Amino acid sequence: MSASEIRKDLVRDNWVVIATGRAIKPTDLPVPAQGTAVKKSGFCPFCEGNEMVTPPEILANRIPGSKENGPGWTARTIPNKFSAFSLETPFKTETNGIYSYMSGFGVHEVVLETPEHDTELHENSAEKISEVVAMLKARHLSLAGDERIKFIQTYKNKGLFAGASLGHSHMQTIALPYVPDEFRGATEYARNSGNCLFCHMIDQERKDGSRLVYESENFIVFCPFASRFAHETWILPKNHGEDFGKLPEENVAELSIVLKMVLESMVGLLNDPSYNIIINSAPVNVAHEPGYHWYIEIFPRLIVQAGVEIATGYHMNPISPEWAAETLKASIEGKSG
Repeated sequence: MSASEIRKDLVRDNWVVIATGRAIKPTDLPVPAQGTAVKKSGFCPFCEGNEMVTPPEILANRIPGSKENGPGWTARTIPNKFSAFSLETPFKTETNGIYSYMSGFGVHEVVLETPEHDTELHENSAEKISEVVAMLKARHLSLAGDERIKFIQTYKNKGLFAGASLGHSHMQTIALPYVPDEFRGATEYARNSGNCLFCHMIDQERKDGSRLVYESENFIVFCPFASRFAHETWILPKNHGEDFGKLPEENVAELSIVLKMVLESMVGLLNDPSYNIIINSAPVNVAHEPGYHWYIEIFPRLIVQAGVEIATGYHMNPISPEWAAETLKASIEGKSG
């Protein structure tokens, strides 16, 4: 590719600048891995034995004989103690002159992946990651059972530059009474063509191959054409499905193997970076636009946003997705070879 390209993000109907010439600036890439870990201050509320300082658990996988809200769990879901949302807050919309606002109705949960403080997600066995994925799926389905909830999103902040405030490995789920307009490009594509944008992306990435990282029987991994972040990587189910909560039980283990493989390779390749994981899924309990296809986004936080990104809304990515895919694929093949 040329020194830079402006690529259309079809999912979000926005533009991304693939500015590969910027990567030669030593201050741009990467954010040093050293110091990105969130330090343990001596007391961690998420560690086993400290259950008394967290809100009562919503769901927990427990060793037989262990007591609720005590030690002996292997994975645990609790309310976020500092949530900005509450189911006790009546949902209402208000206006103040030209301004509009809503009450803070919603849910914010924390899924503790392991009782072990220093074990990161990718360091767990695939079987252990399957336990976490199954719990995330169970909570997604449970939250969708509340007719007031219209949108559910699960995410992970790992490291200082990804927004993590506690070092103990965990994921979070929010459930809201409204649907964000984040995927307007995908819904517009489906409305105009009658087809799923993500299914067409899968077809094109398989034919092109330059951004393809890995394929299993039911999942595909690639770096998207209009990657907003350096080394941004997606995991998608090959078969069309809107709802993460409807992930077939028989595919949970396979997804966990793929997720572990991608994270292990990415962490090794990029020297343990901060990163975010997002599980995108269709709205619930509401008639919604077509075009949703659930998928997982993983993006390392190697670049600090500058004025141009904030001013224009254009993400500036100094690493082409083609090169990112090539290096990640080689790392995966090197580990499995």
